Amino acid sequence: MNKKRTAHIISHTHWDREWYLPYEKHHVRLVALVDALLDKLDQGGEFKSFYLDGQTIILEDYLQVRPENKERLEAYIREGRILIGPWYILQDAFLTSGEANVRNMQIGHQDAKRYGEPAKIGYFPDTFGLVGQTPQLMKQSGIDNAFFGRGVKPTGFNNTVSDGGYESSFSELIWEGPDGSKVLGILFANWYSNGNEVPTDKTEAKAFWDRKLADAEKYASTGELLFMNGCDHQPIQLDLPEAIETASRLYPDTEFVHSSLPQYLQSLEGALDRELSSVKGELRSQRTDGWGTLVNTASARVYLKQMNQEGQALLEKVAEPLASFAHLLGREYPHHLFTYAWKTLMQNHPHDSICGCSVDEVHREMVTRFAKSRHVAEAVIDDSKRTIAEAVDTSGFAAYGEDPLPLVAMNTTGWARTGVISVELDAARLYLREGFTLEETARRMKEADLSGRVLVDEAGNTVACTVEDLGLLFGYDLPDDKFRQPYMCRRVRITFQVEDIPALGLRAYAWIRREEAASGSNPQTAGSLLTGHLVMENAAIKVEIAEDGSFALVDKKSGRTYRDLGVYEDTGDIGNEYMYRQPEGEQALITKGLAAQIRVLEDTLYRASIEIRHHWEIPASADDTLDAEQRALVYYPERKAQRSKRLVPLEIITVLSLEKGGRGLHIESSLDNRAKDHRVRVLFPTDLAAAKHRVDSMFEIAVRDNEPAPEWTNPSNTQHQQAFVEISDGHTGLAVANLGLNEYEVLRDGRNTIAVTLLRSVGELGDWGLFPTPEAQCLGEHTFRLELIPYGSENDGGAFGAYTEAYQFQIPWTVCQTGMHAGQIAPLSTPLRWEGAELAFSSLKMNEETGDLLLRWYNMSDKDAELTFSPELKAEHLYKTTILEESSQPLAGNTAGGLSLPVGPCEIVTIGIRR
Repeated sequence: MNKKRTAHIISHTHWDREWYLPYEKHHVRLVALVDALLDKLDQGGEFKSFYLDGQTIILEDYLQVRPENKERLEAYIREGRILIGPWYILQDAFLTSGEANVRNMQIGHQDAKRYGEPAKIGYFPDTFGLVGQTPQLMKQSGIDNAFFGRGVKPTGFNNTVSDGGYESSFSELIWEGPDGSKVLGILFANWYSNGNEVPTDKTEAKAFWDRKLADAEKYASTGELLFMNGCDHQPIQLDLPEAIETASRLYPDTEFVHSSLPQYLQSLEGALDRELSSVKGELRSQRTDGWGTLVNTASARVYLKQMNQEGQALLEKVAEPLASFAHLLGREYPHHLFTYAWKTLMQNHPHDSICGCSVDEVHREMVTRFAKSRHVAEAVIDDSKRTIAEAVDTSGFAAYGEDPLPLVAMNTTGWARTGVISVELDAARLYLREGFTLEETARRMKEADLSGRVLVDEAGNTVACTVEDLGLLFGYDLPDDKFRQPYMCRRVRITFQVEDIPALGLRAYAWIRREEAASGSNPQTAGSLLTGHLVMENAAIKVEIAEDGSFALVDKKSGRTYRDLGVYEDTGDIGNEYMYRQPEGEQALITKGLAAQIRVLEDTLYRASIEIRHHWEIPASADDTLDAEQRALVYYPERKAQRSKRLVPLEIITVLSLEKGGRGLHIESSLDNRAKDHRVRVLFPTDLAAAKHRVDSMFEIAVRDNEPAPEWTNPSNTQHQQAFVEISDGHTGLAVANLGLNEYEVLRDGRNTIAVTLLRSVGELGDWGLFPTPEAQCLGEHTFRLELIPYGSENDGGAFGAYTEAYQFQIPWTVCQTGMHAGQIAPLSTPLRWEGAELAFSSLKMNEETGDLLLRWYNMSDKDAELTFSPELKAEHLYKTTILEESSQPLAGNTAGGLSLPVGPCEIVTIGIRR
């Protein structure tokens, strides 16, 4: 070539903390690797630098075993010879929430700054596709680049690549997010191991570099060529300086440099002399045959995804807002606990972990981590909600009846909320410190009088409820200033509908003694949502259930009827944890036409529930051919296995629930899985004429085609989702919300059916060898929750109203029993008010360095929007900042009373409140 070329060789290792080996076995190898790196750097010489895979958790993992090496490690980080960050862990993109990704960047930066400065490298070497908002998240983090291995180029079995159909002319491209943010994208066109194990022998080096230089030049837009010297768990090439010296003698027209990613970027940006291709939005490998996208990791080990959804929701949507409000009341904000809980949760977020594509030992440990993080979140929630409830003025309930037992319902979502909740109240309590015998204590609690009570709101209005006597129970308090205080109590469970609780607000209720209850006259507790045989109806929707358990859903406001909903589908799966593969020629089994046992489960004024039982038989597993094909490492699309002739029972119990004030139908499906090598989905035909659909992704409502690209040959076109998927014909629409069910498909069946994967059972990891994973068959009991939300373009906020309902579905209610007391908080109140129909509320937390409140929204639309925000609390000033929450100047023209702020299309906006 005419121009001199430069070969930038980057020493690195891609460190999957756990994958085909359990964590500790990889951990032992990590300690040896970092030991070797430090020893090599101590020797001086020409070994310049090492990139530590973009994740600061490697430092924690290493120093946990080698704390004596902290100063050595820190010295090389400060010298820029070991590059760390910007992330805490290398997370999966589609299966972790937007806020989890923000915390990942924040904690990664915080940890990196303890040692030096984080590398401003957007590093996604092996992420299974990338979300559309990545460029905006990078720009808000002060990063103007993204290095990635998947998304715009065919990547198949064992990371092999194929030619043709590229979305970019070069390995360098401009990646643009939906908001218009742009970063320089660097595709690892020959993978992140294209410079691995460089030979020092002259003959071997000649053959190596002839091939490697040609491969890199094939895709590169300049003479600045990138060679990644490392791979998964790759030991450091200690003789790399000698190998570079050999290459330099062989190729005098090429400058071989032991480089770094920042140095490579600087050289690349100086050499760019042509226009690069621009790629916009999500990178999901859609211009491929569809067999190597790894998309079905969204349904591998669904139980992990469900635990993750619960853990994320508790931390970001319940614990953080409640702790923030408790802090305003004088309680310390537990930054240290949140950091610990987030780190513990995020240790489950690397792609090989949350994707469910590791050996069984890995995922057993993940279950423990999920529980540990959840327990911390629950402890913070309990402390915070008690602080808040004790500050609510409940003294007014004394006017509405005798012996009030107040409780406070808290809405930590970003929108006003109505819904049915259950709360356990201690109707009577006797502490063991009172000195009675255990027998006497128990007798007094058993004889506690529960009669003559009604539930009232803060204005004294009777609220319909159901009371269940839970009997005698043991409990205890753990005071801050004395030893534990055990007690016995008489406990009841009260279920009722709370109404119009403001966004981020609360409402107080009380269970009181009143004459109307004593006389038995309480007209507000009578009524039903059952309006016919197997028919439920409220003001918004009507549900009609057929004898086979399928049902029709009528959107009363738009007039649209959706039919044949709730049919279950079962197919074989001879794939692996990464990819689904249905046996060739197999006909799917469905419950359409299968008689079901149906009964009314609940009939109250505020909610009706109907139970549907399907007694089904399905094949027990794949046939013996699958085992032989797995042992022979037959590529899964080429397998010939079929399903076994032996059948096993599969009973599916479905509960459909309709709330009086609800705009959606709640669905709970339970089953005991006794079969292997199969997939269970639930089907929702929409019959809506649409070529595209919308799906919740990270800080974005992504728009996707119903039909795949022409290159797509995989019969399956499953995709990722977070909170919901939705189809609309421009006038009416149907959204299907879920809790931790991250895989869906819009079927090409002429009905635009939304199919949601409930369970996928497989027996091997897949990828580069045979790794049996019997626990990935997911045998045993499972429960799944969804909500169907119909809408019309003009009612209840249209599509944005449906999205709001789907987001609220993700977030549990918080309820706390309290006492009778005066307080500084009104019994119906919120400290923050905001408006913006197109905006989704995402986060409320406190910044550790400044003590400021930080609130985040994002624009769900691709049009300009406006945020009107009024804090009902004293504020020095309001300011706009980034996801890293750096302090900023006050917003021009804002006052302590609030602000009105323009929000660009798909913009993520963070507002700080300085107090």
